Amino acid sequence: MDSFFSFLHALSDPEQLIELLTTFFSGFLAYIFLFFIVFAETGLLIGFFLPGDSLLFTVGVVAGAGELNIWLINIVLIVAAIIGDSVGYALGRMTGEKIFNRPDSLLFKKDHLDRTRTFYEKHGGKTIIYARFIPIIRTFAPFIAGVANMNYKHFIAYNVFGGIGWVLLMTTLGYVLGNVPIVRENFEKVILGIIFISLLPPIIEGYKQWRTGKKIA
Repeated sequence: MDSFFSFLHALSDPEQLIELLTTFFSGFLAYIFLFFIVFAETGLLIGFFLPGDSLLFTVGVVAGAGELNIWLINIVLIVAAIIGDSVGYALGRMTGEKIFNRPDSLLFKKDHLDRTRTFYEKHGGKTIIYARFIPIIRTFAPFIAGVANMNYKHFIAYNVFGGIGWVLLMTTLGYVLGNVPIVRENFEKVILGIIFISLLPPIIEGYKQWRTGKKIA
């Protein structure tokens, strides 16, 4: 278990990610490895625990250090994000409502689906874009869109737009800010800040629901 958490930490630390890429996934394998991480986080329901925003930011930092080609890695990760969401959508179409009767397990929490469905019912198709920047909901949003039988032409438009915007924004931030001394010296705090900002929307939404429930009571 310690090795697993060390692996996850390495995905959000420039020095460790560089070591990981040069030791185990050098050359073209690095791009395949990062493709799979982003694909799994966006397309496979069990990938909700993988880092998204922090990984992309770190990838940008690593590219800024000359270890990855920023143009190539952006293309690879955009494709991974788009394909990942498309797979999630297809799984939702195939599985349908039956998944909501599945019991909780270590890698499956029905609560994640319920929260994502509530988010989807409120924001509609734009959820596919908004969810790109919200951990956990990012993983389950395309699945819920599939369960809801969202028109695929609409879905793919939101999917492509959201995937491009998400990847380019986060990697560019890392690429530009990665060599700023204050950022490098406080990188863990920066990553925690990114995670906190990503979690703000559901926190605010939860607070609003709590306030509404309190007023009704």
